Amino acid sequence: MAGSGSPQPNRPKPPKPAAEAPRKPLQVMHISKRGEQDKLVREAAEITSPGSEATAASGQLSNAPNRSVSADAASDESRFDLGELQNMTMADLLGPADQSHRGASAPKGIDHRNEEGQSNPARSVDDFDFDEDAFLAALDENEPIGTTGEVATGKVIALESDGVYVDIGGKAPGFMPKNECGLGVITNLKERFPKGLEVEVLVTREQNADGMVTISCRALELRKSWSKVQQMEKEGKVAQVKVNGFNRGGVTCDLEGLRGFIPRSQLQNGENHEALVGKTLGVAFLEVNPETRKLVLSEKRAATAARFSELEVGQLVEGQVVAVKPYGFFIDLGGVSGLLHQSMITGGSLRSLREVFNQGDRVKALITEMDPGRGRIALNTALLEGQPGELLIEKDKVMAEATDRANKARNVLRQQEQSAG
Repeated sequence: MAGSGSPQPNRPKPPKPAAEAPRKPLQVMHISKRGEQDKLVREAAEITSPGSEATAASGQLSNAPNRSVSADAASDESRFDLGELQNMTMADLLGPADQSHRGASAPKGIDHRNEEGQSNPARSVDDFDFDEDAFLAALDENEPIGTTGEVATGKVIALESDGVYVDIGGKAPGFMPKNECGLGVITNLKERFPKGLEVEVLVTREQNADGMVTISCRALELRKSWSKVQQMEKEGKVAQVKVNGFNRGGVTCDLEGLRGFIPRSQLQNGENHEALVGKTLGVAFLEVNPETRKLVLSEKRAATAARFSELEVGQLVEGQVVAVKPYGFFIDLGGVSGLLHQSMITGGSLRSLREVFNQGDRVKALITEMDPGRGRIALNTALLEGQPGELLIEKDKVMAEATDRANKARNVLRQQEQSAG
């Protein structure tokens, strides 16, 4: 190995790096606004009429030289005053509302011309036709149908296992649950309510969120039944009922689809009332109350009601005095009692009731008023007199000629009724 003092061998020198190429200066790309300016000019021509200030401004824009983006932004800020722009209205932006140039001044995208190319005149709200009748008819068509308690008529449109759908004219059909389809038990809805059947129903619940109402045939039939029974009570009629059950207090029955009750005290055979089940009885009315649903009947009063059905106002009847009261006589007319009030006995001056009749006497009298519901009959003997007070002097003569005198008295009653009516 050579010593440190020996000369070093010659080594090749590394090549010098090549001189770098001179860099080109960064160039700024100039964007021409010529195309955008031309577009603004065309839009301004469409918006404004010829000769306006906007047209003049467009001419200046068309002659503007090319500028850089930054220069154009600066010029835009100089053209528009933000304060003035905020104070401008839409009318200021659209220009003068000249009807002759309506088509030219209309905003882009809005065409005021008809199909023939003719300009349509501007119309205000009052210019449009308004038909009040048509408006009210439209309201009626959209008025909710089905107020609770309202009677409606419709047609069956569909059947389900739990009820029937009926079209009653609303936006949705009415639904009638199966247990509301009638008073009795309905086993086959399809036979009872075929599609297309017209039915009358009562609205029991108003429209829900879907516009559907709940309806009922049963409720409507019950309402009619109560009304019919009330009329029978008012007329004092006797009804025929079939006993279908009993309890400690009496028996139950069915009348016009309503549940009636006959107390034991109102039965002809109240001691053995269990044996009456299945039998038909003639009954009259003691209480008829639809609100509390109480229908109380009486077999005993039926005899009285039956007798009432044989009587009428103006009829001459004969009976026996059964009671003398300070205010008049009670006369038995064969199952019913009539009252001969002291004011109706004679046209003369009556000092004592016993001057005319006593208990047990037979009396002929005219019926002037009847109230079957309350079991009251008003009688009159004064109308049988030829002259006031005749009954006090010749009672037997008046009673013997009562039939002929009654005919004349009926004419008097008719005249009184006509004058009162």
